Amino acid sequence: MATDARFDVPADLAVRVPEATMRATARSLFQALGMRPQDADRAADVLLYADLRGIDSHGVANMFPFYVQWLRSGHLDPRATPKVVRQAPATATIDDHRGLGLATCHDAMALAVDKARTCGLGSVAVTNSGHFGAAAYWAAMALERDVIGADMIGVAMTVGGLLVAPTYGAKAMVGLNPLAIAVPAKAQPPFVFDGSMSSVAGNKIRIARRLGATVAPGWIAHADGTPIMEEAEVPEDFLMLPLGGTREIGSHKGYSLAVMVDVLSGVLSGTGAGFLHPGDVSHHFLAYRVDAFRDADDFRADMDAYLQGLRDCPTAPGHDRVLYAGLYEHETEADRRANGIPYHPDVLAWFRAIAAELGAKSEL
Repeated sequence: MATDARFDVPADLAVRVPEATMRATARSLFQALGMRPQDADRAADVLLYADLRGIDSHGVANMFPFYVQWLRSGHLDPRATPKVVRQAPATATIDDHRGLGLATCHDAMALAVDKARTCGLGSVAVTNSGHFGAAAYWAAMALERDVIGADMIGVAMTVGGLLVAPTYGAKAMVGLNPLAIAVPAKAQPPFVFDGSMSSVAGNKIRIARRLGATVAPGWIAHADGTPIMEEAEVPEDFLMLPLGGTREIGSHKGYSLAVMVDVLSGVLSGTGAGFLHPGDVSHHFLAYRVDAFRDADDFRADMDAYLQGLRDCPTAPGHDRVLYAGLYEHETEADRRANGIPYHPDVLAWFRAIAAELGAKSEL
């Protein structure tokens, strides 16, 4: 969906960088940090997917400093090799061996797709892992019909970032816990939803701090759990609120959905609930083969009618159109592929500096 303009790099500051240039730089940095070439390619692909589609909170600008820190410190293993530790015909559990999920989760989603190809449904849980980037990337792997050979729906979720207080709580007990689903259509851009179960993506608070922007009412709480219900600067100490913000407008729903993600990713994989194992990351991937449920062409035609109907919905005053999840990102990707990805000059300066420090090739 369309982004909040407060998080955009101002047009008069933004430097447009071709996708291939940033991709090559990210790949080189990952290799300099010890990754195998194929893993570096996969990790760079996840980040550039986010940047191309306007998911800037999970692109190179906001996440790469963390990856450098985690890989250099030994918190994550750049050469980790995932291993299947339990499986049944339609399911599996993978031990990621402290790998960076950007690189290692490709095998997990691919396994879910393989199982769906055979069984109609594939479900894979991952334990002992690291951050996997934008959840939408993994769900959207199921849309690669030419590669997969079938129409599929993809779902991905992850536990990480123990930042969110339960409704009425005064301590962070659940993660941001994003959930993504990607659904194919025929002529319409696919439906691709990706959202955290917190009031807003955690990285957006970091962006707000960097840009000197305020945050909206109901996004965060004071350290004692009291929701901040006015436009405000980010305080030094704060808690994230669940999706919905307050009980009166549905925070109990976001909180409970976050618990659901924790159960399906953390508890089911063996990692455990997030607050019991802070810092541990787990994931869950699902793939549905459409023709195991109904005729795939008819399904895609129905999705087209559904999505077109949403676009044709009458608009509320002050708005010129209705969007659905994935449409804005589809349009943003077309623009950024043609005109480059907008980055803040400070971000590009950081990349040049870290590339020089690591002895990596930078084309910026």
